[in-house]
Amino acid sequence: MLHTLSVKQMSDQLHAGEITSVELTQHYLDRISKYDPELNAYVTVTPELALEMAREADEQLKAGTAGLLTGIPVAHKDIFCTDGVKTTCSSKMLDNFIAPYDAHVVSLLKKAGMPILGKTNMDEFAMGSSSESSYFGPTKNPWDLNAVPGGSSGGAAAVIAANLAPMATGTDTGGSIRQPASFCGITGIKPTYGTVSRFGIIAYASSFDQAGPMTRSAEESAWMLNAMSEFDQRDSTCLEHERPDFSADLESSLQGLKVGVPEEYFGEGLDPEVEKIVKEAIAQIEKLGATIVSVSLPNKDLAVPSYYVLAPAEASSNLSRYDGVRFGYRCENPSNLQDLYKRSRSEGFGAEVKRRIMVGAYALSAGYYDAYYLKAQRLRRMVRDDFTKAFEQCDVIMGPVAPTPAFNIGEKTDDPTSMYLADLYTIPVNLGGFPGMSVPAGFAAGRPVGLHMVGPYFSEAKLLNIGHQYQQVTDWHKQTPAHYQ
Repeated sequence: MLHTLSVKQMSDQLHAGEITSVELTQHYLDRISKYDPELNAYVTVTPELALEMAREADEQLKAGTAGLLTGIPVAHKDIFCTDGVKTTCSSKMLDNFIAPYDAHVVSLLKKAGMPILGKTNMDEFAMGSSSESSYFGPTKNPWDLNAVPGGSSGGAAAVIAANLAPMATGTDTGGSIRQPASFCGITGIKPTYGTVSRFGIIAYASSFDQAGPMTRSAEESAWMLNAMSEFDQRDSTCLEHERPDFSADLESSLQGLKVGVPEEYFGEGLDPEVEKIVKEAIAQIEKLGATIVSVSLPNKDLAVPSYYVLAPAEASSNLSRYDGVRFGYRCENPSNLQDLYKRSRSEGFGAEVKRRIMVGAYALSAGYYDAYYLKAQRLRRMVRDDFTKAFEQCDVIMGPVAPTPAFNIGEKTDDPTSMYLADLYTIPVNLGGFPGMSVPAGFAAGRPVGLHMVGPYFSEAKLLNIGHQYQQVTDWHKQTPAHYQ
């Protein structure tokens, strides 16, 4: 039952010589073999690589040179380039792509001694809120196989919830770490934009994309963020400043903390059960010493429409590289160069990716740039300024992660607007580049619900402190679907 141990317990037993990393890694590989066929959470499993890395970790443990995470297996979202391993971004376009180098995050976690179990399923090119748009089929939610796990890091969230990996990487462009964390009952944090290098992460929308950890607890997320956050000169948007020890303040008291609750977050469209759970969680944090203050985010409703102009605009530019010439899918027997471009992209991309490329290209086209793209950038500034003003009154903002618990597979696939609104509360955070976090806070009709916390720039340590203190007096983060215990 090694999978029932916390990461700290695993690390202690590894360092004490009570278990080896090979035993721990093989245990997870056995569980993946048994349970993943019903979840479809992994795109690629790498048993030989995992065991080779586990043997190297065991050597470090014997030599006394191991760190806290040495020997702890990890799963990577299939958007991170991984040297010698297929990196598909869950797209037919990259089905045959084997990355020739590691993303910076992958390099750092390799350096920490974490064996790679495999690559997790996701929405194609990270475009989606349900992990249903994958070329390899939808991932299912371990709490209810009829439900989605959220997206786009749905595979990563599902493998943590089902105990098919103790830790996983995710990326968050419009809520893709926090929303699946909420839907699957795990902990996930999106750091301040620029805190984690984007080098080697296949780009969707470059001014929004940010990588972060997905784990069971806030404490484990702090340790993982320590390992994956480092300045990288290969990413021009990576912030050059000293990273703090994100676990240093976990035990600090919440006395005096000011929690802002936006009135706009508890209105029409919010599921009553979700509202009740979130308000109970905020009340629990108040009992720990926090003071609740009312704040306003008046431009909340501008976030989704502006995001769905800006992100597709960036996507249409980033994805122009997939033309069937340099790498990726190429159509068969093209009649000329134009036919090669056209059919390679038509056959290689899925429906949601094509929709966003078309929207983005239209917004950037001559005659429409001022009307759409430029106006959306102005709205982005207004949304960001709302948060900046609110943070003058409080230390952190709390509310729901999503309007509902996980919805059913196929429920929203024919209604893109309804799907986009699933990210109603998470998108504003990406527009501003702020850090945000989801921690498990309860269940609605048997499906998990997360508490959303947003802080000012570089407040990751404070968010992790709040999450850890909340998890000291609650056990939502320790609950596991009965079938996967």
